[in-house]
Amino acid sequence: MNAEVILKGLCVIGFIFEFVIVFRQIKKNKATPEGQAEWEKEMKHFKWNAGVGLIANFFDTLGIGSYAGSSSAFKLKKSVEDINIPGTLNVGDTFPVLMEAFLFFGLVEVDALTLISMLVAATVGAFVGASFVTKWDLRTVRLGMGIGLFLLGIIMALRSLGVGPFGTTGNDLELRGAKLIVGIVVNFFLGALMDLGCGLYAPCLALVSVLGMNVQAAFPIMMGSCAYLMAFGNSPKFVKENRFDMVAVVCQGVFGVIGVLLAYFLVKSLPIGVLTWIVTAVVIFTAVMFFRDGRKTPKGTLH
Repeated sequence: MNAEVILKGLCVIGFIFEFVIVFRQIKKNKATPEGQAEWEKEMKHFKWNAGVGLIANFFDTLGIGSYAGSSSAFKLKKSVEDINIPGTLNVGDTFPVLMEAFLFFGLVEVDALTLISMLVAATVGAFVGASFVTKWDLRTVRLGMGIGLFLLGIIMALRSLGVGPFGTTGNDLELRGAKLIVGIVVNFFLGALMDLGCGLYAPCLALVSVLGMNVQAAFPIMMGSCAYLMAFGNSPKFVKENRFDMVAVVCQGVFGVIGVLLAYFLVKSLPIGVLTWIVTAVVIFTAVMFFRDGRKTPKGTLH
């Protein structure tokens, strides 16, 4: 049995595992009057959040990333409470990202040791980071997301301009020695940053580029990293702590998968450069909003 079969099998296992824990938690929540009331309140934003799930994950499949756009959409419309945005992204987007990883594994023949070690590093990083983020109050979440999204916006701008590591190109499909160690360590921290709702795609692409790898190798690495760190790393913790929007998670899961399939099988060309600049501008604006609200929020506030 080769590595590709094993990795795709883990995607299937992750999909089933995620479905079970989310279904159980939502069922448990709705069994109480408070949980049912929360569900009904969240249903008011069903159409908006369904659109967010579809569109964000459509672009995610094309390499733009979904967290930046989803975070902005949730914040601007106030369709998900700020404190629940990190968990909603990491729980709900698990389904479409697992689908992406399943589709992209084998599309580029990345060295198995390089791929697996970086996937494991990101998953462990997310698992460790979630232990902290799920305990943060509203002020810390808002400030953390503000800082994280601002940095992500800068990285996305540099990527569009081809500046820094994004101007570097290589042909390698494997890492060894010091480069492999650097890739593992950095991907560990990128996985931890995912707990803040800050996407891994753009910084992972920068990492792969600066290490001299073929940029196409970034797709199985970044999509696989996100898939496994969400399914087996941070998502179970966010579900256990009940730090997610139930309806938005369903929307991200169902409509996100549809968006992935549409992009993968139907899209031939799109003005990705223009779209990326638009998303970048919105992300930086949203980062400012999070930071502004965070500074106004008293310490210890949960809602």
